Amino acid sequence: MICNHDIRHNGLTLRSTLHIPDWPAGTRHPTAVFVHGFASNRLELPNFVAMSRLLESHGIASVRFDLSGHGESDGDFFDVTITGEIAETRAVLQTVRTFDFVDPDRIGLVGMSMGGVVAGIVAAEEPGIGALCLWSPAAVAPFEIGSGYFKGRRIAPELEEKGYIDADGHRMSPALVDDIASLDVYGRSSAYAGPVHILHGDKDDIAPHEFVRRYLDHYDGNAHLEIVEGADHAWGTVPHRTALHQSTLRFLRRHLQR
Repeated sequence: MICNHDIRHNGLTLRSTLHIPDWPAGTRHPTAVFVHGFASNRLELPNFVAMSRLLESHGIASVRFDLSGHGESDGDFFDVTITGEIAETRAVLQTVRTFDFVDPDRIGLVGMSMGGVVAGIVAAEEPGIGALCLWSPAAVAPFEIGSGYFKGRRIAPELEEKGYIDADGHRMSPALVDDIASLDVYGRSSAYAGPVHILHGDKDDIAPHEFVRRYLDHYDGNAHLEIVEGADHAWGTVPHRTALHQSTLRFLRRHLQR
C-alpha cells in the first residue's frame, strides 16, 4: 500500500509518502526513512520510489519525505539550512515511530548526497537507528564551500551582487552557505555505533570518493564502503542503479529483518 501523510514541524507541513507491505493489519514492519539530496525531493534521482517498492516487496516499509523548501513541503529554499534539515529529519523519525505499521526498534536511514550527510549526523544524534545507508554522501560540501567556492564558482562576488547563490535555479542563502561551511561532517557522524553501508561510484565528479573514504577513519570499524565501478553521482544507468538498490536491500534486510 502507498499513501501520503503530512507531518508538522515548526509551523510547516512536511509532506511524505508511506510504503506499507501488504501484510495482516497490526503487523509492525522494519522501516526505512529516506533523506533526499540538495535541491531534490522525495522522488530523488537514484529513484527512491523504486527502492521503496523493492523494500515493500520484501516486507520492509518505508517513508519518503520532502524537506522544507523542497518538493511539495512548505517553506522557501532561501530559508533552508542544514541545521534545519537535521532537525526536520529527527522530527520525521519521531513521528514515524508512532505509526501503527512501524516497529520502532527496527528503523533504518537511507540518505542521498547531501541527504547522506544529514542522515549520518542524525543517526549519531537521534537514538534508536538500527542501520544507516549512505548513497554518494556529499561530505566534500563543507570543504568546498569553506574554501569559498560552489561548483567551481566563487561565492563572495555572487553573494555581494545578488544576496544569494544561484544553485541550479534555487536561491541559496548566506545562512546556508555559512551553515554548510561550518559543518563538522565526520565528527558529528562518528558517534553512531550501528552498521553503516556507504555506496559510491568511482566516476562521481560531484562528491569525490577521497572525502567519502574519510568516513571510515571516523567510524569505529562499523562502516563498510562499496565503490561501484563506472557509477556517477546520480547512478545514471540501469546496471548501476540496480546494483545500488540490490546492495541497499541486502544491507537493510540483514540488519532490520531479525
